[in-house]
Amino acid sequence: MSDKLKGWALLRAATRNRKTAAMLVLGFASGLPFVLLIGTLNAWLGELKVSLATIGVLSWIGLAYAFKFLWSPLVDRARLPLIGQLGRRRSWLVLCQAGLAVLLCGLALTDPLTAIGSFAGLAVIAAFLSATQDVVIDAWRIEIADESATVDLLSAIYQLGNRLAALTGGALALILAARLSWPTVYIGFGVVMIGALAMTLFTPEAERNAADEASPLAGHSVPAAGQRAVALGIVAVCWAWAIYMLGSFMIAALRPPVPGVPAPSAGVFTQVWGPWIIVATVILPALVAGWTNRLPRQVEGPDPAPSALRAAANHSYRALILPLAEIVQRLRWGAILVLALILVYRIADSIWAPFAFPFYLDFLHYTNDQVAFASKVFGVIMTILGVAIGGLMLASIGRLPTLLVGGIVAAASNLLYADLALGGPWIDGFAHLFLLDHVGIEPRMVRLMLAISGENIAGGLAGTAFIAYISSITSREYSAVQYALLSSMTFLVGALGRAAVGEAIEKHGYANIFYVTAGLGMIAVVLVLIEWWRPAPLPKGEPIVSTPEGAPESAGA
Repeated sequence: MSDKLKGWALLRAATRNRKTAAMLVLGFASGLPFVLLIGTLNAWLGELKVSLATIGVLSWIGLAYAFKFLWSPLVDRARLPLIGQLGRRRSWLVLCQAGLAVLLCGLALTDPLTAIGSFAGLAVIAAFLSATQDVVIDAWRIEIADESATVDLLSAIYQLGNRLAALTGGALALILAARLSWPTVYIGFGVVMIGALAMTLFTPEAERNAADEASPLAGHSVPAAGQRAVALGIVAVCWAWAIYMLGSFMIAALRPPVPGVPAPSAGVFTQVWGPWIIVATVILPALVAGWTNRLPRQVEGPDPAPSALRAAANHSYRALILPLAEIVQRLRWGAILVLALILVYRIADSIWAPFAFPFYLDFLHYTNDQVAFASKVFGVIMTILGVAIGGLMLASIGRLPTLLVGGIVAAASNLLYADLALGGPWIDGFAHLFLLDHVGIEPRMVRLMLAISGENIAGGLAGTAFIAYISSITSREYSAVQYALLSSMTFLVGALGRAAVGEAIEKHGYANIFYVTAGLGMIAVVLVLIEWWRPAPLPKGEPIVSTPEGAPESAGA
């Protein structure tokens, strides 16, 4: 249904009934804190001349969105005290939105120059609540769907709400900050979140699937409970250690300097501990999943009265281990290449993303209004164009060729920013060749718009190809969970490297770092070529066969 609705028709559809109208509000409430915390916040910090190394460390708050699947089983199961009578989903939404409203105001009342530690703490909690809200909204969208408000329609309206929030929290925030102040802007958006909370109180509550809640593993072929507990325990320890390492470094890096004690180096931390964090969060969980595939398995029956701990463990196993185990079993050793490709494909643009606003505003000295238009209005149009080009290429030349082209242009687009950092001689030559310097727009603005258009077209193309690739390697049984797991890995390497990149920019300048990030992007190109040459995996249905009970069973068993 959503495929037939575009633009204003989609917006009208969002107001036709209570569910679609609520989805529009929730889509906006989901997108607003994300853009305020992950993008716009860096414009504020850049304006205050906060060091790029500090901005890079603070950008790690975005990992909350990558790690959110870790606590999603708890959010899915837990009933909140006091406000739980509002309903399972609605109570979590109210908690998250109320917390976000308070925290946005708290950020506004905290000076990043004199209290960067407190500022970072508020931002971390806000990112955690925002990611938790996304978990709840994703579940609500699936559970609330019916014949009149289908999942496809609700998903399209959710994306519309997200885009409106990105425009509001991005372009509008920049324009308002130029006329008011950043604290005033963030207080204003805190009030907006209170408005979203008020509307959330009237959202319909989703119905619970009692059988699935009581027996999340019913019908699945799984190892014994003790072995499942060992697998979950290993994965939990690995992720807990990774989060501890990142958190402890953030605290050390953002605390007030001590005379005579050198500040911790983000570059050294990333070089020494970054690979181990990848091992702990990706490689070891994959090995554990492979180990569970070799264990004796049996079809799990219904468990009508499980303890709270057992139910939570079963939900966690189904959400974290089973989907990864299916990928490892189906792809075998090819899973190593697939995971490596997913980890690095978007590194060329994700690793320097937090420094875009400081680059435009502080280094190049564009105004807020100019950046708002070029990046958040014109840039969005160019991203849509890139998505369209990617869709056409997928239909005409196929998935892997499009993935290859996307990787090349995404890496090459960093060279546009290197040229922009050096004054834009090549961009100016291109503009002169195609008479773009005679369109009545200031030459500096033409230069910025050309760089952003190249990067956003490349990003839209690469993103479309990458989504198609991830979708192609998920199984039908675990499609949603596997997609969430794999997509969460997409920006892990880039996010880990951001603190080191911020430190490196301060030492070596923007242009040199853009050359480096372009080179890093070529790693993804090499991996795509290897994936292209890799023998095709077995069809998705071949390695796992269904028993009469509907449980997956090893083909070799």
